[in-house]
Amino acid sequence: MNPGRLYDSFRPLLFSLDPERAHLLSLELLEWTYRLGFITPLKYVIPPVKVMGLEFVNPVGLAAGMDKDAKHLDALGALGFGFVEVGTVTPKPQIGNPRPRLFRLKESEAIINRLGFNNEGVEALCRRISNARYKGIIGVNIGKNSQTPIERAHEDYLLCLKHVYPLADYVAVNISSPNTQNLRQLQQSDALNKLLDVLVNAREQLQAEYKRYVPMTVKIAPDLEREGVFHIAELLKRYKIDGVIATNTTMDRRWVQGQKFANEQGGLSGTPMRSQATVVIRWLSEALKGELPIIGVGGIISTQDVAEKKNAGAVLVQLYTGLVYQGPRLVEEILQYLSVKDVPDTTRWADPFGLRASDDSEASE
Repeated sequence: MNPGRLYDSFRPLLFSLDPERAHLLSLELLEWTYRLGFITPLKYVIPPVKVMGLEFVNPVGLAAGMDKDAKHLDALGALGFGFVEVGTVTPKPQIGNPRPRLFRLKESEAIINRLGFNNEGVEALCRRISNARYKGIIGVNIGKNSQTPIERAHEDYLLCLKHVYPLADYVAVNISSPNTQNLRQLQQSDALNKLLDVLVNAREQLQAEYKRYVPMTVKIAPDLEREGVFHIAELLKRYKIDGVIATNTTMDRRWVQGQKFANEQGGLSGTPMRSQATVVIRWLSEALKGELPIIGVGGIISTQDVAEKKNAGAVLVQLYTGLVYQGPRLVEEILQYLSVKDVPDTTRWADPFGLRASDDSEASE
């Protein structure tokens, strides 16, 4: 059974429901389709992409937020993604912000969310990853609990890092969600410097303990000015972070003014922020000068959007809102597009800082 056609059949029903309820129902439908063996594997010949010392079977990933608790990792992986990022996860379980907290802007294929890192906590997530059968690259997006003061945020990130390190293929440090109070302050110079210092030092110890190197990325906002992007890029290079994810959702509403729900609080994702995310990617590419790879996310609804992100400097891409509006067929269309395109040589991203452990020390992987 083609999951894209199945989603198309259920889309009218799903779009008649509250967006959050529809989100949960669509994941349950996917889960049962997968368990019953009805998902047909996608077969496209795409050269693997080597990034951050990891080999991705293809450069198309699922962004964090779709499966916060890793409850549907196997089913989502079966859709053809080269990697799946779960989370954002926090040390303790939390219910997030009050409902309603998810809104569709159908006119512009966009979503506003103010979920607030609702998740079951890092221990529950780790148990599910341990039991998953998915063999692709798994990224874990980490954050802080809403009740943790911003000046102690590094403690929450450190706890999450220690829990997920043995299980994650890479870790994404989320400092850019607009839905946790003051979180974006962590993008400021002193706060980011402190956070990266703590995490990088902890990773050195974890690498020695587990005898495996886990790449670390940082996810930034699209609402930064050019100067702010360049400053973050310098810090990422200084701390030898392995990659940067650009971008999270935006608070800017200039593209959706007058539309229903446009004034709801939260982060805007989808088509309206496509160019804004691409500009940040372009700035990062200029600032980083090839020293670390960029994962592009934001407004990818078509194959043309993938090409735009790639041309701006992204090596990998991630989908989220595009899946809500296009369904799993978007993954199929992008993979088909990539299968007939020349895939660039990305071996220079394999280990930009020479930090990965030797082959002898990677036996535990």
